[in-house]
Amino acid sequence: MSTLALVGDVGGTKTLLRLVDEQGVALRTARFDSRGAELAAIITRFLDGVRPRVAVLGVAGPVLDGVCATTNLPWLLDERALERQLGISRVRLLNDFEATAYGVLHVDPSQLISLQGGERRPHGQVAVIGAGTGLGEAFLVWTGDDYVVVPTEGGHGDFAPRNDREDLVLRTLRARLGRVSVERVVSGLGIVEVYEALRDGGVAPESEAVAAQLRAGDPGAVIGEHALRGGDPLCEATIDLFVSAYGAEAGNFALRTLARGGVFVTGGIAPKLLPKLREGAFVQAFRDKGRLSDVVDAIPVSVVLDPEVPLVGALHVARAIAARVTSAGTG
Repeated sequence: MSTLALVGDVGGTKTLLRLVDEQGVALRTARFDSRGAELAAIITRFLDGVRPRVAVLGVAGPVLDGVCATTNLPWLLDERALERQLGISRVRLLNDFEATAYGVLHVDPSQLISLQGGERRPHGQVAVIGAGTGLGEAFLVWTGDDYVVVPTEGGHGDFAPRNDREDLVLRTLRARLGRVSVERVVSGLGIVEVYEALRDGGVAPESEAVAAQLRAGDPGAVIGEHALRGGDPLCEATIDLFVSAYGAEAGNFALRTLARGGVFVTGGIAPKLLPKLREGAFVQAFRDKGRLSDVVDAIPVSVVLDPEVPLVGALHVARAIAARVTSAGTG
């Protein structure tokens, strides 16, 4: 059986690669440490002599004219250079969140959790927002034949507080950073920023046990775990503010894109904090849009559980490329 595509999710710490056949069945999947080797060497090792027709790779960094200087790795990736090095006729680089955005419309429905029903309009704009290390935002527009992704840097827009506690966070971060983007609050790093701002602002005391765990482990994960478990007022206040700010920004993005095709919440944080997202504060903040509340009330909102959604999106793009190559070859 012929191999249609190599698809990949290339991050700052790990690279996930998959070979897929003509029917979309995964033939082989492997995870590699991104550090210590060039991407072409990692891929060559994975392929082990197999030559796929196309390769589509989601990479952590902006892609301009087929070239990406990766954000957290000393790599300068170039589509044409990778084609020569790998012997693959067509290599396409996508920003990793662009790959995620393509993937949300093709993910298995069992991997979607609804936060708000609403009414999905066929061919309506679709908004994708995802908090992880940072905050990604992209939207999809129907062209008449398929959706295309419009990438954005919306996560770097200004943070807009909506109450006294968020004002406190803004003032604290502004004193240290100057300008405060929404990503400074709605992200894995943002959880820690909010925690420290609420602690220093006297909202709740920090327990010695939590402080020790924060020094020893992943601070965002520690705060989230204590908030879900209950019993630590500072961690609970932090995650409550994070979830509400996340919902507000998702609602803002839904309005900016008029996402009548739905809003999809991706990234690694939402599945871990799903009980908190389902308590209601996320949707309440999403809907709290004054005169436009009726508009966002009608928009369906879903959390994407599948951690491999970038590979799903990369495969969708690979199939489209292969189809065009085949059509050009037979026309």
